[in-house]
Amino acid sequence: MHHRLLRAALSGLLLVTACTAGRPSASPPSADGSSGVGDPLFPLAGNGGYDVSHYGLELDYDPATRLLRGTARITARATRGLPTFNLDLSGLDVGKVTVDGAAAGSSRAGTELTVRPAHAVGSGAEFTTVVEYSGVPGTIKDADGSHEGWVRTDDGAVGLGEPVGSMAWFPGNNHPLDKAAYDITVTVPEGLTAVSNGELTDTRTTGGRSTFRWHSAEPMASYLATVAIGKFQVTRSATASGLPVYVAVDPREAGEDRSGVLRKIPQIVDWESGLFGPYPFSSTGAIVDRVDGDTVNYALETQTKPVFPGDRKGTTLDEPTLVHELAHQWFGDSVTPRTWQDMWLNEGFATYTEWLWDEQHGGESVQKHFDATYRDDAQWAFPPADPGKPENVSDAPVYGRGAMVLHKVRQAVGDAPFFAILRGWATGHRGGNVDSAEFTAWCEKQSGKDLSGLFAAWLYGDGRPEAP
Repeated sequence: MHHRLLRAALSGLLLVTACTAGRPSASPPSADGSSGVGDPLFPLAGNGGYDVSHYGLELDYDPATRLLRGTARITARATRGLPTFNLDLSGLDVGKVTVDGAAAGSSRAGTELTVRPAHAVGSGAEFTTVVEYSGVPGTIKDADGSHEGWVRTDDGAVGLGEPVGSMAWFPGNNHPLDKAAYDITVTVPEGLTAVSNGELTDTRTTGGRSTFRWHSAEPMASYLATVAIGKFQVTRSATASGLPVYVAVDPREAGEDRSGVLRKIPQIVDWESGLFGPYPFSSTGAIVDRVDGDTVNYALETQTKPVFPGDRKGTTLDEPTLVHELAHQWFGDSVTPRTWQDMWLNEGFATYTEWLWDEQHGGESVQKHFDATYRDDAQWAFPPADPGKPENVSDAPVYGRGAMVLHKVRQAVGDAPFFAILRGWATGHRGGNVDSAEFTAWCEKQSGKDLSGLFAAWLYGDGRPEAP
């Protein structure tokens, strides 16, 4: 998912919405007004019937009381007539709800917020829903004991959303299929900083409260949205091409080992741009926040600013981890899977990028990484493109075996066609959603080769193929 730090551990995602069907269907998500898009692994995630274009979130948080007050202004287009529609929201109390300025009814059932407009929204119509809400946001505990959602820190909080934790702090269409632009405004006690995705457009302090306005123009899946609140040491720089770099680090985590790694962000982004095409967003950076390692022991590729955990025990923020999370800005953040079943399109690509970086910067060759991964029995528990059930979606085959698939394609087509395939995939699908079938078809079209046997064995097949 995001994690190199927790590479094979994040299993059993979201008990609330998980469904453990046998082999997941490859059918597309539902387009009706349902309380879920029909994701093969998380069928209740997201909602049918509309497509969000923009979230305007206004948040006010007080770490002392843990109280969050929020207003979400959600602009969307109806894909069918909607006498009612649903938003995903976990916990929190809902106050006033309006649709196009008129009071709307609402009701709650688990993580589903059902909205009843005064007048049905017509198919194809653009409409704006405003939800006022408040309460003490919580975390969602996964079956393996890891946490997502609204994670408290000793001086604030951090919002982590993969796969569905964003609904712990704002209502929305909480599925990767529905990407949107975001404006996130956060007000906190003076002396604290609020960091989010995109670019900081305004900061002001009045009456002992500071407000930070962040703007993300490029499409973003809800699981990639983040807010980090606390005391941060902020460093601004730029890549060689002039891309702004914004790094926020908890001062207690600002040792030379971490600072030295973070200073490589411009170099890594430029190197990855050379492989995959222009960086897909208008800024980059990172957030390092101190959290209890028993709560969050993973890094997450939140858009434009991956989040790395700090820890009183010390959590590794190393070069491979940074390479991995920044690679996700292309693979996962810009080019996003249609469903969680195709997580390997995120993790296999980011893992292979680690292998490439290592080989090109004095480390082990890609082939040695491949060989070591091939010998790892954990890689053969299931095919990368078919995790089967939600507790498998972040297990070893999604990462390592996913990377092995890419190396087999490289061996089959040759280096120049392979890197053209990767670059074209990232640039040609920028800002969109994809699935495994599209990727395999892309490889065959771009290379002119029949790769069906390769994909049948390495991407979809059960068991370990014969050693190459």
